[in-house]
Amino acid sequence: MAPGLVRFALRRTLRDINHVEAVRPRRARGLVRDVYRQVERDFGMLAPPIALHSAAPDVLAAAWLVLRESLVAAGTASRADKEVVAAAVSAANSCPYCVEVHGMALGSLGEPDAAAAIEAGDTQAIQDRDTRALAAWARGEGRLPADVPADTAAEFTAVAVAFHYLNRMVSVFLGPSPLPDAVPPQARAKAKTVLGYLLKPGAVPPAGAALGLLPAAATDGPGWAPPGGTLADAFARATAAIEAAGERSVPSRVRELVRREVKAWDGKPPGLSRAWAEPVLAELPEHERAAGRLALFTAKAAYQADAGVRPERTDDRALVELVSWAALTAAVAAGERLPHRPRREDSAGRRG
Repeated sequence: MAPGLVRFALRRTLRDINHVEAVRPRRARGLVRDVYRQVERDFGMLAPPIALHSAAPDVLAAAWLVLRESLVAAGTASRADKEVVAAAVSAANSCPYCVEVHGMALGSLGEPDAAAAIEAGDTQAIQDRDTRALAAWARGEGRLPADVPADTAAEFTAVAVAFHYLNRMVSVFLGPSPLPDAVPPQARAKAKTVLGYLLKPGAVPPAGAALGLLPAAATDGPGWAPPGGTLADAFARATAAIEAAGERSVPSRVRELVRREVKAWDGKPPGLSRAWAEPVLAELPEHERAAGRLALFTAKAAYQADAGVRPERTDDRALVELVSWAALTAAVAAGERLPHRPRREDSAGRRG
């Protein structure tokens, strides 16, 4: 299967996005067009986890901003190490789509054994000690190696937060695999090889090029990001855009309830039953419970947020904004639960 055909097939997967209709590339205008062009230039393809946001242009820009500046853009950490974090967070969140994508990317960077161990949920099987520790940290199961500099630790945290967010969006709006259903079973192994090749990064784009997609924020970035740096600026702009979207599309009582529940949560999945949510939702007025249910499931159990919980009379933009706000609220809390800095600082960079 030729790379061009895989790129074409991936564009066609925009039709497989669930519950909302993504803007087609040829119809993209304004901010959506600008984001699409950057995604294809810097990521190598129009990734459906970003395109699914396109009904809400500001939220689309925010999603790309956090992905680009955490995972894709130049920094002190290697792309392979950042892919370890992306894959490990995705595995912890039971997001098979993202595990597959970032496992393929990690394999293309020379770490197929680590990718396989992460996908199997067995980080202890990773042979390299630093990689094993990094994957365990990303899953919330340990600390970073002591010699990781503070700036590099911040980059790893940025990737973790970005994927806690994207995993939830993908779980709601996409299926379990990045390959379209049209790819026949006998061709899937070859298609994954080609897709892994396409995911292998080329020239590393400079940090900060996506900042201009959104206005500067009035607040500082997250506490784990170096003050005044690109990551702080990127996450502040993205957070401001998604918070504004939440104010438009999420009832204030729902926002208060979800913030309270996420703050008290330890991050562990509540299980397969949905019964846990009903006593919490009972405090909402009846007409807000559907929105509350979707927001709460997105934050704490995105695998339970299917089409059956979509609020009535919610258009695509409002639906994306509601889910995005809940996903970011949970992602920010997940980032705060991680140890952000190593136990001692060291000016030496991490490998690669």
